[in-house]
Amino acid sequence: MLDSDEARDSFTAWVAARRDPLLRSTYLLTGDRQRAEDLLQEALVKVARRWGKLRDTNPDAYIRKVIYHDSISWWRSRREVPVAEVRDLVQQAGGAPEHAMLVQQALARLTAKQRAVVVLRYVEDLTEVEAAAALGVSVGTVKSQTAAALRRLREQAPELMELTGEGDTR
Repeated sequence: MLDSDEARDSFTAWVAARRDPLLRSTYLLTGDRQRAEDLLQEALVKVARRWGKLRDTNPDAYIRKVIYHDSISWWRSRREVPVAEVRDLVQQAGGAPEHAMLVQQALARLTAKQRAVVVLRYVEDLTEVEAAAALGVSVGTVKSQTAAALRRLREQAPELMELTGEGDTR
């Protein structure tokens, strides 16, 4: 695990730098602040156990994979995706309260897989290849899930189009 002071210090520094963005993405993925914190904490424990091997490679890719796989496993075991009230999304996302609420409500309309690809592609700003690696699926699956998610958002959340200006016909 963290068998030296150097390993502990590098892990602590990495967590300090990555915790807030990871928590924001995990919150958007789960829709529940408590579940996001728990999921992130569980993933950090898994990263800490492998830190000796991960610290010189790409710990961000590994933790994303853990978070998204664990989230989908948790979702499958319950057959529902909980969606909590919007709490701290405004501070985390830096948007206006009404925009943050629209985004959260729109994400809640997606399936767990669709939400995962949307968060990875548009919040985490990963490429299709990186998102596929994080989810352990093919690039084609990322493309099809992204297309389905965007189609669903256009149909069921037209208020987002107004927010982004895509609904503007000028």
